[in-house]
Amino acid sequence: MTSFLLFIFGFLFCFGGSITPSMLNITVLKISLEQGQNEVKKYALGISLVVIPQTIIAVFLTKLLAENTSILQTLEKLGIVIFILLSFYFYRESKKETMPTKANAAHYKRAFMVGITLSILNMFAIPYLCGTIIFLEEIRQFSRAIIPVLFFTLGCAIGTYFILILYGNYAKIIQKKTGKLTKNINLILAILTAFVALFSIIKLFLN
Repeated sequence: MTSFLLFIFGFLFCFGGSITPSMLNITVLKISLEQGQNEVKKYALGISLVVIPQTIIAVFLTKLLAENTSILQTLEKLGIVIFILLSFYFYRESKKETMPTKANAAHYKRAFMVGITLSILNMFAIPYLCGTIIFLEEIRQFSRAIIPVLFFTLGCAIGTYFILILYGNYAKIIQKKTGKLTKNINLILAILTAFVALFSIIKLFLN
């Protein structure tokens, strides 16, 4: 029963954590509109596979973070640098792009590797998973035994995959609702990553 509950918790927390606009799910909109559902599935699979080691790392880090806060600070500093670089990259791409073209669409044909790369660069994943695990421990719903951890990890991966597929399936509807938003999607990504970097800097100085 504990394993099944952890699967449900993993699914719900990772599904819910990816609902709000982010670099990962805005990119899936772009891939869906330019390349279609087959590439969306590859992209979502790439991201979900990376969630597996990220979840396992989070399980081990939760104990270490309680004893050594310098680990989290190092991750935050690295995340700031990465998001600044990503912001610059997406801003530069937004200046090149007007509407999707065949040449531009070809950039996303390796959607699986794009998913893996962006998921690895997603510095929010491990801290978010650590927070989830700590919360579950506080309500006495988390077990560090091998089987429950595997079920929790599987739930996280499937929850992430499912929300990305939903974003891809409803990309055209989202495009109609948001007007010019998806036409300038690289600019949106640039703003989001710049905001994350700024927020991380402010948080680092306040601490």
